Amino acid sequence: MEQVLFDYTRQGGAGLSCTAQAWAKTPAPLNPSQKQALKARAAELLKAKNAVLVAHFYVDGDLQDLALETGGCVSDSLEMARFGRDHEASTLVVAGVRFMGESAKILSPEKRVLMPDLDATCSLDLGCPADQFAAFCDAHPDRTVVVYANTSAAVKARADWMVTSSCALEIVSALKAEGKKILWAPDRHLGRYIEEQTGADMLMWAGDCIVHNEFKGLELQLLREQHPEAKILVHPESPQSVVALADVVGSTSALIKAVVEGEAQEYIVATDNGILHRMRQLAPTKTLIEAPTAGSSATCKSCAHCPWMAMNGLQGLVDCLERGLPEIEIDEATRVKALGCIERMLDFTAKSKAAAAGLVPGIGAA
Repeated sequence: MEQVLFDYTRQGGAGLSCTAQAWAKTPAPLNPSQKQALKARAAELLKAKNAVLVAHFYVDGDLQDLALETGGCVSDSLEMARFGRDHEASTLVVAGVRFMGESAKILSPEKRVLMPDLDATCSLDLGCPADQFAAFCDAHPDRTVVVYANTSAAVKARADWMVTSSCALEIVSALKAEGKKILWAPDRHLGRYIEEQTGADMLMWAGDCIVHNEFKGLELQLLREQHPEAKILVHPESPQSVVALADVVGSTSALIKAVVEGEAQEYIVATDNGILHRMRQLAPTKTLIEAPTAGSSATCKSCAHCPWMAMNGLQGLVDCLERGLPEIEIDEATRVKALGCIERMLDFTAKSKAAAAGLVPGIGAA
């Protein structure tokens, strides 16, 4: 497999790579009365402004609860965008990271799309600049360009296909059957997993998720020895040594489904710990254990939470509803090009029972 030299630098001068050390201006903690007041104000503003809140599984639990309480949704990035597209609200408020807001705008150009903080981004998005990616694609014109949802609108505009982790295997398998060679971006771990599972000829962009890249196979094995009856649930953005230990490898929705429908009482979860909030609501009798992101000498044993997802808060939500800002804007030429690769995926999943099986109502897809 050819390696590409582009990569996202995660470590600072002190050698720290823990997500807790990543830059992000996270909101100040709130006491119960402050939370209650802000949730009430946000609900009032959502109704007054004909807006709906769509929240990702990884954001603060209060935002997830508020979305459900006010008729919004909690799911993956694609389902957030589809929900917003099909909802009658004229304004979508996206609690997540910037590429999710862009996806919502791509599918709903006639609607206003607001976010609590436009600086909330993603290491996969940051690590795949559109100009460098375009040059990479131009250097390999014989390959079909497949990009993960965790990319900018500009990168999607250069792609032939967009995929989520729930449908990537089926789509790449279909492309392989057509004799296509793949140019894949940006997550190298997910790309390697798909390559192993499908046998497709895949040229990888060398990016990774700052959260999933920190899970450690050795530490996970030691944790399994402490909990021998627990099932290990792993997102395929994780390193190969972690995936190799998994009982279930799958999308966010697949991991939630595994907990809800599984017969085991204990689950070790190797993905962003924001998902535990929804898992506990849907499977309150199950024991959930966070997978380790580092050894005992590290600054934290398990700190698997995206620092940019953590930038979303109730105060920021109220502020953006009151001001009507910040708003996601995408130039029309880029939006139309990006829409093509998303619609191609949606058409495929609508026709494929295997791919559509990953799209779980009320749970999500990515």
